[in-house]
Amino acid sequence: MKPEILQIAPMQASVETALHAAYAVHRWWDAPDRTALLTAIGPSLRAVATDGHFGIPPEVLAAAPALEIVASYGVGYDNIDTAACKARGIRVTNTPDVLNDAVAELALGLMLALCRRIPQADAFTRAGRWPSGSFGLTGELTGAHAGILGLGRIGKEIARRCQAMKMRVSYHGRNEQAYEPYTFYGSLEAMAADVDWLIVIAPGSAATRGLVSRPVLEALGPKGALVNVARGGLIDEPSLIALLVWGGLGGAALDVFADEPRVPPALLTLDNVVVSPHQGSATAKTRDAMGALVIRNLAAHFADEPLPTAVV
Repeated sequence: MKPEILQIAPMQASVETALHAAYAVHRWWDAPDRTALLTAIGPSLRAVATDGHFGIPPEVLAAAPALEIVASYGVGYDNIDTAACKARGIRVTNTPDVLNDAVAELALGLMLALCRRIPQADAFTRAGRWPSGSFGLTGELTGAHAGILGLGRIGKEIARRCQAMKMRVSYHGRNEQAYEPYTFYGSLEAMAADVDWLIVIAPGSAATRGLVSRPVLEALGPKGALVNVARGGLIDEPSLIALLVWGGLGGAALDVFADEPRVPPALLTLDNVVVSPHQGSATAKTRDAMGALVIRNLAAHFADEPLPTAVV
C-alpha cells in the first residue's frame, strides 16, 4: 500500500502529480473537518509535505505517532518545531540552494525599484505626464555601501550581485567567515550606521525575531534604505513604519511582512516604500526545482537512502 502523507498547503502541479503517484495524499488545507481527518489518518500517517510559511500544526504532530518525515517546500523551516521532531526521531528536510539565485535577483530588483523609483516612473509615464515635464532625478546603486545581515547561501549571491553593481559590501552575522572578500561587522547597529543599504537575509527564528530593532533602523538613518527578503519577524515593524513616516529612515523595499499576507496599511501609502507579496523564490523554474527536491527527499526516505537536504 502507498504510504499515507498529509499535504499541508497547495504546491506546484508537478509536485502534486508526483505526490499522488507515489503516496496516499490527504489535503489538509481544504479538509472540511480537520479534526475528523486527523482522527482517521493520524495513526497511520508517515509523512507530511508542507512549506516554510505553514510548517506543521502542533495538532498534526500530536495526532501522528508514526510520523517519520516532514518535507518542507522552501529554505526556511522556522514554522516547523524541529526540536520536537528531533526528540521523536522525525526527519525534517528543506529545499536550499535551488532558490538562491531567484531570491538574490529579487533583492537586487527591489533595490533598483526603490533607488531608481521605477514604480513611480512607470505610473508617471502611464498617466501621460511625461509631455508636461521630466520625471526628475533619482539615486543610483553604483558606489553605494551595502550591508548584508546573514551571509549564508543567498546572502553570498546577493553580495556578488551588489559587487557587479559596483557597490561596496559588508556583512554581519554570528561569526566572521574566513576568506570572504567583505568587511565583517560584529555589531549590527555599527554596520547599519556605516552603510547605505541594509539587506536582511538571515533565518527567521525566536533568536532573530526583532533583530533589526529601532536602534538599528535609527542608525541606518534618513539616507539609508532597508531591504527584507528573509522573514518579516526579523524587523521591528512598528518602528520601521514610524521612522519611514517621519523621515527617520530613507526607504524600504519589502518582500516579507510580520503578519503575512496582511500588509500594514500605512506601508501602502508611503512613496518611499516598495512592496512585494513574498515573491523571493516565485519563478516557475525555481519552484519546479524546489518541488523536485521535496519529492527526492521523500523518495530517499522511503527507500532508506540518505536524505539529499536533511535539516534534522
